Amino acid sequence: MDGSPRVRADDLLVLLAVARTGRYTAAAEHLGVDHTTIARRISALEDALGGRVVAQTSAGWQLTDLGRHAADTGGRVEAAMSQLAVGDAAPDPVAGVVRLSATDGFSAYIAAPAIALLREAHPRLSVEVVTATRRGAAHRPGLDLEVVVGKPQTARAHAVELGEYTLGMYASRDYLARHGLPTTADELQEHRLVYFVDSMLQVEALDLPRRLVPRMQDGLTSTNVFVHVEATRAGAGVGLLPCFAADRHDDLVRLLPDVFAERLPYWMIVRAESMRLPAVTAVADALRAQTAASATLLAGRG
Repeated sequence: MDGSPRVRADDLLVLLAVARTGRYTAAAEHLGVDHTTIARRISALEDALGGRVVAQTSAGWQLTDLGRHAADTGGRVEAAMSQLAVGDAAPDPVAGVVRLSATDGFSAYIAAPAIALLREAHPRLSVEVVTATRRGAAHRPGLDLEVVVGKPQTARAHAVELGEYTLGMYASRDYLARHGLPTTADELQEHRLVYFVDSMLQVEALDLPRRLVPRMQDGLTSTNVFVHVEATRAGAGVGLLPCFAADRHDDLVRLLPDVFAERLPYWMIVRAESMRLPAVTAVADALRAQTAASATLLAGRG
């Protein structure tokens, strides 16, 4: 009888937890064990497969090529196990946990309603949303899907353009009553800007002020677009805001729309190890459909 170690399903699930969290300690907390158990199960899996499944980097534990293949199998095991509680009912393949990263605005106004509608049809589906504005990456631990601004440079993941949204200049009515209504781009540059923290901005497509309003000084900056909107409403300055977020507020006035109407693309990245999971495919399809249905809103015409 062959005495070589065999792959255990629970070791694949441990690997899946490590892939999703990027940390042994976080995976241990998620699974209700200690981190030494995680290390032991990963070592056992590597012995059974005959190679490394994870590699330690500055960003945490990341999957090797062998690990991505094993995690793909682990995802199918997890999805199959999630069907055990449905009794005699036909199993729904759209089940289990899908992890998505997207920008603040997209998460709130596109992803949230898309996921809510999808879960009505697939109640055993769970989606975790991490909000971040950053470059896309093929090997970011713990994610199945990622929505970014600008075309990603990634070779090991599937990327598709979802649609475009528009950024415009906005100020509150109270602010304009106090400081006057700018009628030209030169006049606008005498005001203070509400936008991203320049030194922390990771997305080249969002580095717009240097080109659009090079003389405009910062008033209030933040890494969160909802802070931009609320700061602009509070009169901190003129906000360079997504129209789909700003147009919801009657106290905001769009300034010089013929001059400032920057259209930027949303791209979706699907991790290679996640592409064959029905739940991930369903969430990706839902995001595409919701983005298309929201085209007018995203363009700033609503």
